[in-house]
Amino acid sequence: MITKKEIRQIKEELVECRNPLFFFHDDPDGLCSFLLLRRFKGEGDWRVIKTTPHITEEFSRFVSEEHDKVFILDIALVDQEFVDKIKKPVVWIDHHMPQKISKAKYFNPRIKNPDEYISVSAICYEVAGQDVWIAALGAIADYSMPSFFNDFAEKYPELVGKAKDIEKILYETKLGELIKIFAFSLKGKSNDIKKAVNIIRKIKEPEELLSPKNPDAKWVVKRYGGINEEYQELLSEAMKQKYGDILIFLYQEKKYSFTGDVINELTHRIPGKKIYITGREKSGYMRISMRSRKINLLPILNKALEQVEGFGGGHPQACGASIKKKDFERFLELIEEYSEKGL
Repeated sequence: MITKKEIRQIKEELVECRNPLFFFHDDPDGLCSFLLLRRFKGEGDWRVIKTTPHITEEFSRFVSEEHDKVFILDIALVDQEFVDKIKKPVVWIDHHMPQKISKAKYFNPRIKNPDEYISVSAICYEVAGQDVWIAALGAIADYSMPSFFNDFAEKYPELVGKAKDIEKILYETKLGELIKIFAFSLKGKSNDIKKAVNIIRKIKEPEELLSPKNPDAKWVVKRYGGINEEYQELLSEAMKQKYGDILIFLYQEKKYSFTGDVINELTHRIPGKKIYITGREKSGYMRISMRSRKINLLPILNKALEQVEGFGGGHPQACGASIKKKDFERFLELIEEYSEKGL
């Protein structure tokens, strides 16, 4: 866990700046991390990082003279060239494999304990000390049971009932529905994403989205409903397939990308597989998500990537990768081979 001293340091960095810029990953953990800090601070610009969680030098164009500090949330990779070029203080809060970076204040619980898995939302909640429902939403969405879960469940019993298992919460409770609203709000056109995030940023209580009354909240929920229709069609298609011990579901992307969403639900709906892989083709690459409840995926993925053209990473039981289409069949063969060897 991040120490109390480090929490104080992050809070001081947030309090002392005037006009921060927040970069965050395009999933509920990234969004909730941003919401927690932005609502606490009360000001600051933001930009969601789509495609891959990697901030390169080209992202420096989003940092203006008016921004006096940059916060990076739930992003696995940050290039040194980005930090060097912007010449602004950088505060990077993450929970992926630790990276080496200079001229930035880097907070990652895995620096001290490589096996620790805690959501960035949980860290940001320790900083902000408010909006426990947003913090719980981000943590559960990232398959991390937060230490404050009982406090959250006591305050919002209608959101989780008696469920304490993460997957039951995700797919059988109102909190799970909120998680999907947050996740699907980050899909689609940039202008729609911007509008949705700015509306959610002002939501005070979860009931405002579960039973929307004002026009803005109704817009978010209506948009979610349309996206969810496409998702349910894709999930239905995936559920009809026959799979072996390694579940592989590849699909043609339509309007939205659901790779991570589908794979998470498949692990719940079709339990017991050794490895789950879903993906789609885009720009000559197969962009995939991988899950497992039985084995550590990271060493298997890393060893396979040594022999094909592609890149990826993530957590022991949840990874993502982009593989050149020409190498994808070989990649799948390597995953099967190394998983059988028990790396």
